[in-house]
Amino acid sequence: MRKFENNVQFLKYKVLREVAASTLNGTLEKDILNIGSHIIPGPKAETRCCIYKERAIITERIKLALGGNPNHSNIIQVIDIACDECPVQKYSVTEACRGCLAHKCMDVCPFGAIDFSGHKAHIDINTCKECGKCTHVCPYNAIIEIQRPCVKACGADAISIDPETKKASINEDDCIQCGACVYQCPFGAIMDKSSIVDVIKLIKNSEENSKYKVYAMIAPAISSQFSYAKIEQVMTGIKKLGFHHVVEVALGADIIAYYEAQQVAHELAEKEWMTTSCCPAFVTYIKKHFPHLANHISTAVSPMMATSKLIKHIEPSAKTVFIGPCTAKKAEMNEPDLVGEVDYVLTFEELQALLDAHDIQVEDCQEGVLDNASYFGRIFARSGGVTDAIQHVVTANQLDVDLQPAVCDGLDACTKALKMAAFNRLKGNFIEGMACKGGCICGPTSLSHGPKDKNEVDKYGKLAIETTVNDAIRILNIDALDLDRTWNT
Repeated sequence: MRKFENNVQFLKYKVLREVAASTLNGTLEKDILNIGSHIIPGPKAETRCCIYKERAIITERIKLALGGNPNHSNIIQVIDIACDECPVQKYSVTEACRGCLAHKCMDVCPFGAIDFSGHKAHIDINTCKECGKCTHVCPYNAIIEIQRPCVKACGADAISIDPETKKASINEDDCIQCGACVYQCPFGAIMDKSSIVDVIKLIKNSEENSKYKVYAMIAPAISSQFSYAKIEQVMTGIKKLGFHHVVEVALGADIIAYYEAQQVAHELAEKEWMTTSCCPAFVTYIKKHFPHLANHISTAVSPMMATSKLIKHIEPSAKTVFIGPCTAKKAEMNEPDLVGEVDYVLTFEELQALLDAHDIQVEDCQEGVLDNASYFGRIFARSGGVTDAIQHVVTANQLDVDLQPAVCDGLDACTKALKMAAFNRLKGNFIEGMACKGGCICGPTSLSHGPKDKNEVDKYGKLAIETTVNDAIRILNIDALDLDRTWNT
């Protein structure tokens, strides 16, 4: 039995596994109506009011596993029927309220939202503007702030709550597809669209890679996911899914470390400060919420795109599937200037479901061979890794640039740095932006978010044969890969 961090992740996995297994067997159309009762056998409900609601939610999960509503471009979707359990009121009076004579909370409220009855304070949710002043003056700490987990998780302020239905909705104009809400929702009411069925069909239709070759591209964060097996065994397990070859995106990270370091050396003086471009959620965040700063973003493509460009440069008919911990990658592959570069994106959750649908036990697989990639390319997966890699390239190639990095671990840190930069108060000249706190190893669709992940990435990095970025890319013709983004800033 696989171990999962929580029941939400386990339920998502079961749906993906059942859909994948039925697709592999060619029985999806017949099985689809029975998946809900197979996962929720009854007769008693596990978490909801009845098994019928639980099965209805499973049906909505199946729809997303099949690719979701094509009319909704957002990768992250709210499952309305599953979203109905969280309180809407942000500030609440607890039983600790003594109904004191001072009435400090009532006096400090600028909107008259607090009154007293029955020797206790009460907050009128229709009048309250959620300024929070009452929480700071209560001598008993009897007024607490309660935020819905999805709203609290969303650093882009893209989630709002309908006061009538009490359901969450996502503003697609503000959403950066980071998936923080997917991970934090305790009821699993928010989920990312899946391409797991499309990938199975892509591999099947390749006729064992004779019509075209299908390459799996694994993110460096893979090192922290399968603690019960060696990374070399995981490589073999992924290849057994039917891929022609498994390529490390760490090699693409080496390419981008070199390319971005050169770009910074040539452009930093003119732009005064720049940001990395490897995290698509961070890049989208700037473009949507700080558009006036977009010209400071490095125009280098992400390591995922660089790896795919390399594969398709060598073999133009190849198909590529990226596997990682990131929902924003699913959106990145569909951006206008990048469409067609990567064919599909899978998450680590989807990878686990796919392996189990094939009945592949990676811990029993023989050890495969890791591609050549440097230590620095592999540590892109953790916060600070990109900066370390670029600083290494600057030093190794004696580039004429004084790099003063500001490592931003999580979207809150990114926001603070961008605001400081907007007012010319940034302490540094190079922002490494990671939307997920901890870096890619803590992506929303990781199998594990534990504190040991950073160490696992560093251990994986030390397995590298190549000791420098220059060594890793020495035989590659980087100039032939067209590594610049062409977005409209």
